[in-house]
Amino acid sequence: MTKKRRTRQHIIANLSENHVERFVLLCGYSSERISYDYGIDLIIFTYDLNGEIENGQIFVQLKATDTLKVLADKTTIPFTLKRADLELWLEEPLPLILIVYDAQTEVAYWLYVQAYFEQLNTSDLPQTGKTVTVYLSKQNIVDQEAIRTFARYRDTVLQQIQGVIHHNV
Repeated sequence: MTKKRRTRQHIIANLSENHVERFVLLCGYSSERISYDYGIDLIIFTYDLNGEIENGQIFVQLKATDTLKVLADKTTIPFTLKRADLELWLEEPLPLILIVYDAQTEVAYWLYVQAYFEQLNTSDLPQTGKTVTVYLSKQNIVDQEAIRTFARYRDTVLQQIQGVIHHNV
């Protein structure tokens, strides 16, 4: 009889969640894990200095690895994503942050997905294959300052849409 097994991939996936959630909590924020993963693993909620919840969320996709690939320049991490996930993320108005967790060094790196592709100025995503490679900077380390930066990205998006949305039925 074969029993179900907890694999190394399951363990490092949980470690990546724990790693990010710790920094979220240290900022005084909270996060919710998504049970059914359709391209988003965590949602971060932020609070003001009075502890009152702020509008908007930050979406996080976590990836964990025991074998982090780094380019010859030693500063760039190539990471391959499913095109279907990317199409979902690029249609999301609020920030989607890709976080790649290196389980061997217990360090996580991040990429603001929508901003990354906006800088590339590419409209050819549907023409690509089933996967797309993105490049994360090893300077973008997940820590408390990074979590606060994600909140600033969210605030910038919310400022741009003020007064534009109409909820008429």
